[in-house]
Amino acid sequence: MSSWKQIAACAAGAIVIAACGGGGGGGVPFVPSSSAPPAANPSPSAEAPPSTAVPSKISLQVLSSKPEYVSGGDARIAVFAPKAEHEQVELWLNGAKIAPSLASSADRLEGLVAGLVLGANTLELRHKTRGKLDTLTLTNHPITGPMFAGPKQEPFVCTVFTDLGKEPLPDTSDPKYYAVKDSGGATIGYSRNCSIESYVRYYYLPIGGASHKDYLPMPTDGSRPANIAKTRLTDGREVDFIVRWERGTINRFIYQYVMLAPFGEDPTRPDLSLWNKRLVYHFQGGVGFGHYQGGPDTRAGLVEAIGKGYAMVHSTGTRTGEHYDMILGGETALMTKEGFIKRYGVPLYTVGLGASGGGIQQYLYPQNHPGLIDAAIAQQPYPDMVGQIPHVGDCELLEYYMDVTDRANGKWTSSIKNRTWLVGMNAEEGVANPFFGLQGYLPNVRMATGSTECRKAWMGLTAGAMNPKFDADDILVKGAARMDMAAFGPIPFSHYDDVRNVYGIGADGYPRSTWDNVGVQYGLQSMKNGKISTAEFLDLNLKVGGWKRMSEMVGEGFPYNGTSAAEQQKAATVPGYFDPWGARNMNQWNPATPDVPAPRTHGDLDAIKALQRSGLVFTGKTDIPTIDWHPYLEEKLDMHNVHQSFAIRKRIRAKMGSSDHQAIWFTETRGAGPDFNQTPMSLEVIDEWMTKIRANPARSVADNRPERAVDSCFDKSGALMAKGAEVWDGVLDTKAKGVCTQAFPMYGTSRIVAGGPIEGGIFKCALKSVDAALADGTYGAWKPAPAEIQKLNAIFPEGVCDFAKPGQGAP
Repeated sequence: MSSWKQIAACAAGAIVIAACGGGGGGGVPFVPSSSAPPAANPSPSAEAPPSTAVPSKISLQVLSSKPEYVSGGDARIAVFAPKAEHEQVELWLNGAKIAPSLASSADRLEGLVAGLVLGANTLELRHKTRGKLDTLTLTNHPITGPMFAGPKQEPFVCTVFTDLGKEPLPDTSDPKYYAVKDSGGATIGYSRNCSIESYVRYYYLPIGGASHKDYLPMPTDGSRPANIAKTRLTDGREVDFIVRWERGTINRFIYQYVMLAPFGEDPTRPDLSLWNKRLVYHFQGGVGFGHYQGGPDTRAGLVEAIGKGYAMVHSTGTRTGEHYDMILGGETALMTKEGFIKRYGVPLYTVGLGASGGGIQQYLYPQNHPGLIDAAIAQQPYPDMVGQIPHVGDCELLEYYMDVTDRANGKWTSSIKNRTWLVGMNAEEGVANPFFGLQGYLPNVRMATGSTECRKAWMGLTAGAMNPKFDADDILVKGAARMDMAAFGPIPFSHYDDVRNVYGIGADGYPRSTWDNVGVQYGLQSMKNGKISTAEFLDLNLKVGGWKRMSEMVGEGFPYNGTSAAEQQKAATVPGYFDPWGARNMNQWNPATPDVPAPRTHGDLDAIKALQRSGLVFTGKTDIPTIDWHPYLEEKLDMHNVHQSFAIRKRIRAKMGSSDHQAIWFTETRGAGPDFNQTPMSLEVIDEWMTKIRANPARSVADNRPERAVDSCFDKSGALMAKGAEVWDGVLDTKAKGVCTQAFPMYGTSRIVAGGPIEGGIFKCALKSVDAALADGTYGAWKPAPAEIQKLNAIFPEGVCDFAKPGQGAP
């Protein structure tokens, strides 16, 4: 972040912290009020950034980031030197002597070096009598990015005005970008980067308050409210629950730094006496496809953590509800944490926290950016998002087959559970099909009264991820008030457009897609288990089809344009408009040529290769203390299906040889009132774990596990049901089911039903001939007749999936 200028213009409980744009600017460098900066945690990762352990010689080190990833024109540095040498050392930047304000302690000098130019900078440590002692090359990047994530996405809709009441800073004269207004409403410029000056406000938790939703603003007249709640820190002190809340923009996204503050502190010199030196990076989930800055979330002030003295970091750029470009997300996380360290100092350790996409980030970022976080509390995670696209893309194909193509087959309506035989995910009669009320108007559709997880949780996400004609996030509407959206030309909305810097653009001008179902034998395991007949297996695979190319797709029908009375009337009366499956964009089976298989979809092999090497795929590489926690929500058909924790574990074991640094916890929710929150316990256990690592650095992460950092399951009140190495037996092995395995049934995906591995990660399967599949036992006890073999060859002319081999395009 840019140099902090001490502009103390306190008004309405806020202070503006002006930042110079990336390369220069003066200002007084900020130094924490503590004269002894906190020591950095010795990260368990072998590839972590350098620790702040005292070197044996006088030396120079960047504390806020790696030297090649500095942003905003300044960096927190440390000079390691005996106290007697502090007056003898000098800093030189790009050939000129500088005199930054450095805090002195027994073994170091520490502070902010400002004035970096964009690109390479040479920072030298010199001794007054001994000459040059050390040199660092600092590569400075704009505070608006990018560092390594590639060209910025356009259009990009600003939210700092709608969500924070702050007009963005003008940075362009091009009128297609976001119009910046003065207080009278006149346009005074345009903003492409949506930046604002950083500012601080103060809040308090009132007596009786229990969550981030209960915070109240501190009075603007400087008075102390009588109803401020008390909180107890990790060191036992009881203090006022008053919160310093800093907001600003980094890498075009809105960041938040939140921690306790004593009453009446000087906002220009934060009092860090209530910070326990532990940092929580709060990653968040959701599903978004980019082009949007996003709004700050008050969960950044999570009471369970803030009240104990933790500091919290949050960015809309690390919330997957805004985008799923995990390369951009990783870059944003690095820059956001860098900004915190420059402002407040190096934390003792950083623990990740967050659910769904927030859990994904806690597996991907330790792999891609070792040292960014030192521990993880991954809630309801998946291994990665891109690995969900194959089977989620199957959902609508299979639901359409059961609802329409094979509607005469009573299996699909007699019991909703039967649909699990194809989709793999759970199905529940008690979760109503929201469209069943339209059944009477749809003679060519026969729906079930209940729902599968496909229908309840995933419907529409295939369209959002793959259809460039579907603006799933209403970006055109959000941008219309202040931007000339038409000037950007056609916008191919989709996940593949959101991450076009990885996937690339095809010859047709659209982003290249990885979705592929060539050779996938839907329902294979269910056929082998006798759930569906061999004739049904053949019929399914003949008729299921695939998805059209992006260039061939058209706009969606009902319910994707809203569910108003007019839309419902249209769905009931206009043939084909009712289309929750997106069937208009499928390669459909044609009843006029009944023996011709519906075409499958070929994923772009170059895009798959790029994906596999990009960092978007979790390979299993992580070595940090990890608690993987799932509240059990299978019966609610929540999208966070619990088998994903074991998909992650399988990848970790394959890559690392052991998963002993990962503890999998499930908590019961069936029959519960409010779901029990295991987060406070998770923070306690991680803190115990990190304390043991610091005390025993020669021991492995697994050997430093505290007693509670083991596989466990809990009842609906949070009480322990069972723990230990055997509780999840029977999930990834053939042992008798453990206590927790028995208590919490798990489901799969369509690709697992098709014979794929639980860990997923296969985007385009390796192929083998039908003859090879017949010879190696792929079909179990079924011995197809010659006519059936002929049909198999017609359905799978390129062969069937060979899941014993790595997928095509794998590294």
